Amino acid sequence: MSDKRESTLFGEMRRMVQTSGAVTGIAARVAGNRIFGMKTNKDAHAEDLKKLLGGLKGPMMKVAQFLSTVPDALPEEYARELATLQANAPSMGWPFVKRRMAAELGNDWQGRFASFAPEAAAAASLGQVHRATLHDGRQVACKLQYPDMPSVVEADLRQLKLAMQLYRRMDTSLDNEEAYQELQARLREELDYTREASQQRLYGLMLADEPSVQVPVPVEELTTKRLLTMSWLDGASIQRRIEEGPDQEERNAYARALFTAWYKPLYRFGVIHGDPHLGNYQVRVAERGINLLDFGTIRVFPPSFVSGVIILYEAVRDHDEAKAAHGFETWGFKGLSRETMMVLWKWAEFLYEPLLQDRVRPIQESDDPLFGRRVAEEVHKGLKRTGGVRVPREFPLMDRAAIGLGSVFLRLKAEMNWHRMFMELVEGFNEGELAARQAAAIAEAGVPPSA
Repeated sequence: MSDKRESTLFGEMRRMVQTSGAVTGIAARVAGNRIFGMKTNKDAHAEDLKKLLGGLKGPMMKVAQFLSTVPDALPEEYARELATLQANAPSMGWPFVKRRMAAELGNDWQGRFASFAPEAAAAASLGQVHRATLHDGRQVACKLQYPDMPSVVEADLRQLKLAMQLYRRMDTSLDNEEAYQELQARLREELDYTREASQQRLYGLMLADEPSVQVPVPVEELTTKRLLTMSWLDGASIQRRIEEGPDQEERNAYARALFTAWYKPLYRFGVIHGDPHLGNYQVRVAERGINLLDFGTIRVFPPSFVSGVIILYEAVRDHDEAKAAHGFETWGFKGLSRETMMVLWKWAEFLYEPLLQDRVRPIQESDDPLFGRRVAEEVHKGLKRTGGVRVPREFPLMDRAAIGLGSVFLRLKAEMNWHRMFMELVEGFNEGELAARQAAAIAEAGVPPSA
């Protein structure tokens, strides 16, 4: 066995020790409550889990954020706590930075920059970002991957699978095996920064004529699998800007830019940014636009899936059960009974409702801040009653984008004609034309095939 493989195995073992107590222990407590009627404080346990995962570098907290947006993939208490996790891990020190930069660019790496900030400008789950200046004056961001991340990812995926299997035994309403396969594939892809650079180029192409959205440009000669160098974009935290009290026009401008950044790529190219995390975009106050960041989790859909999204919208609009059945099947939901389909219809109505009315309105008109959760609970109960459903691979990232962006639109208190923005994107939709645009853009950006 090679030294590299031994290192990977030992890395996985270390990570398993770090996380296994939290994942299996808390899952066992939930099982005790469900099966034996044991009284446990799930809120406290969820808080413990959040603290542990938030302090660990790696994808576990990213996975937790992801699952918190999939209805009932996790118990409510855990989903609520894990949804608040932010990619804000402490940064690695200068000795690590020097070693990693030398490993990626050679011992003379500092000579390739006019300046390089020793302190990280941002730290996230898989890596940290340093600001630097090239000799031609360009300001760049250098994203360095943390040590031993492949081992960390594999160990976290094993723990996640165990936790999902335990929960599946307690609650059969959702079969998330395909959702797990999707998470596994996307997280493994995210380790390759050369892939992320190509996906960044893809977004630059898809949004080239949208001045309200800026995308960093990768610097290919300074990018490797574990180092991504890209143009530096100046911007501010959207949450901080909201707290400063912008007027309605400014709030709406950010909402329109976010809508464009996520949904123009989907409806014109069949591509979605799968991580609508608050740290993955910034606002440019002067221009009232946004910077779109972090292109590690990108999903390229078959053109037929995008057709299914539009078909399901039309089904909800027209109250057409036959069209809804076709839409759900196109999404990948197989063998649905009418009763199960009508339960899923409730979730579709919740997602599409803002798009149905041709008028200016908030994204959600209910004053109940838990309205979405209550809809999810109703759907969950219905699925338990009807025997459950297998979640297709294509569903989680699409659902996460809709829920994640909806929550930002709520925070912005944006008031838009969502119907017209949607119709502008899907008017004249043609599956064949989308397929041609998608293939051309992917080829030009050099995006490799996905698992």
